[in-house]
Amino acid sequence: MSLLVNQRLPRVGGETSKPKHVAGGVPFSKEQLRDIFKRFDCDKDGRLSKEELKKAFSELGSRVPAFRTLAALHHADENGDGFISEEELEALLQYALGLGYTIKME
Repeated sequence: MSLLVNQRLPRVGGETSKPKHVAGGVPFSKEQLRDIFKRFDCDKDGRLSKEELKKAFSELGSRVPAFRTLAALHHADENGDGFISEEELEALLQYALGLGYTIKME
């Protein structure tokens, strides 16, 4: 499982692919999503900024990561500071699970 979260998946021809949001794929587990979001905490301050969220949603395959970021903040940023803290991560994960992101190997 951690292979899917911590590195890109090999594809025939030596190229790499990243997880995509597609119908019929294997859904990400809550733990996989947690690992992905934590990986995008680039400055390691224990919270996710708008830019870090945008990059994470892009990695998940969102076609409009900026919109997903704003929607995620609306759903999960309980104190309204513009960040997703460790305490707010559970709400973010529930939101992301509801979007149905799936793993696709190309």
